[in-house]
Amino acid sequence: MSEEIKQKVEYCLNCKNPQCTIGCPLGNNIPAFIQKVKEQNIEEAYKILTETTVLSSICGRVCPHQKQCQGRCIRGIKSEPVSIGDLEAFVGDWALKQENSLLNSWGIPKETNKKVAIVGGGPAGLTAAAFLRKKGFKVTIYEKQKDLGGILKRGIPEFRLQKFIVEKTIEQILSLGIKVHYEKELGKNLNLEELENEYDAIFLSIGANIPRKMVIEGEELEGVYGGNSLLENQNHPDYNNKKVAIIGGGNVAIDCARTIKKLGAKEVIIIYRRSEQEMPAEEKEILEAKKEEIKFLYLNNIVRILGKNKVEKIECVKTQLVEKQGENRKSPVNIDGSNYIIDMDYVVMAIGGKVDENLLKKYHLETTKNKYVLVNENNQTSHKKIFAGGDILGKNSTVAWAARDGREVANKIASYLES
Repeated sequence: MSEEIKQKVEYCLNCKNPQCTIGCPLGNNIPAFIQKVKEQNIEEAYKILTETTVLSSICGRVCPHQKQCQGRCIRGIKSEPVSIGDLEAFVGDWALKQENSLLNSWGIPKETNKKVAIVGGGPAGLTAAAFLRKKGFKVTIYEKQKDLGGILKRGIPEFRLQKFIVEKTIEQILSLGIKVHYEKELGKNLNLEELENEYDAIFLSIGANIPRKMVIEGEELEGVYGGNSLLENQNHPDYNNKKVAIIGGGNVAIDCARTIKKLGAKEVIIIYRRSEQEMPAEEKEILEAKKEEIKFLYLNNIVRILGKNKVEKIECVKTQLVEKQGENRKSPVNIDGSNYIIDMDYVVMAIGGKVDENLLKKYHLETTKNKYVLVNENNQTSHKKIFAGGDILGKNSTVAWAARDGREVANKIASYLES
């Protein structure tokens, strides 16, 4: 164990009322695993983490720790918080170097005859598969891509999360005895009715990967891209000597901006309609973007994209934040007469994703007013044996929240099958 890790674990006060655990979406027992690292018992530290998560190497790197666990750290009130993310990644990395560490931690499950299908192999699907397998169910994942991981593999750039870490994590999960069918896409070569006939329960974790549009003039022009699909499909144009505008303020916007800058763009500008303090992206990612000379236009909004056939210019407007009755968060309002034009070559809409509405209609799945899948308190859809979780419900879209959804739905599926 390095001196740096020793210093970080010793810095933890092992609080009697650990707020860090409350701040963690997965509810990881943070003081307990850190205490085991202090004792240099890394195996036991890993076992404690696996009570709540199977993605420790990943979450330790990509979670917005300042907004979650570290943001609630007692030491952080007057000084720097404990480096919880670094310590979780350290333990997770130790486990990835061991053969079948997850299987060894949990033991071989006592198998039942009940079968569960997981549709979608992202963080929610992988976590659900692992915890269902831990309970002894026969689990099969159906994945539309050639490999598992979802956003972990195709949404988070290599400079933030190395692919070999994702691959090793998936390898540990599959070692539990989980089957996988690749290149199976729901509505194309995978039929929900057939799965209902074959399996005792189904978990839909297909995400919300269709890019949202702002519905503004010029959005159909060549050179306008969706942030999620751009990262997922890697269908980048030639950015050399080009100006690129990124619309949005989340981690997807930052990931797009940094990726595009590294691919040779002359200038990358992130346009966000609220202030920097309200930007949902993680602070450290914003700082990294600034170091890479990515520009930020806060309190600005895009209102038009101009060009004959392709993007040539954009029209923006300055905004101000106002309080609206019944809303907890101030709303951005365009300032009349503050419009201006900027030359631009490409525009990336990183304002979130939505679910494939046609797919939901095809299988008669009821939806919310915002067109996400409707579920009851047990995460069951309008089809009794079909459960759903993750981005498909329109919830918090961080990796940890998706993983939590996967774990919680796994428990609900188990209760349903055991009743």
